[in-house]
Amino acid sequence: MINIYTVLISAVLLSIGFHFVGVYANAKKIVWIVIALLWAASINVAMSEVKPKGYEYLEKIKGQYEKVDKEIQEAYPEVSLYELLSIKKTYSKEKALANSSKH
Repeated sequence: MINIYTVLISAVLLSIGFHFVGVYANAKKIVWIVIALLWAASINVAMSEVKPKGYEYLEKIKGQYEKVDKEIQEAYPEVSLYELLSIKKTYSKEKALANSSKH
């Protein structure tokens, strides 16, 4: 699973790459406007509320692990996509710990 730091580092490197393309093409202002719009759109998507299917998933996993329940409780009433991904990551870790302690 990709973590947030990998995504941010990739985004910064892509932004720098686009900047150099803009410098080479003598279109610095246009490239920086596009980069700013892409970042704004990305942040908007990450912070937007999840669809009803996301809430169904949260209801499905609720009650299995204490850490996950705590994160779900903190995220409600409006769960963002970023929060959902964080909850899924915690759920995966807790599930893996539970499975490894059984064996």
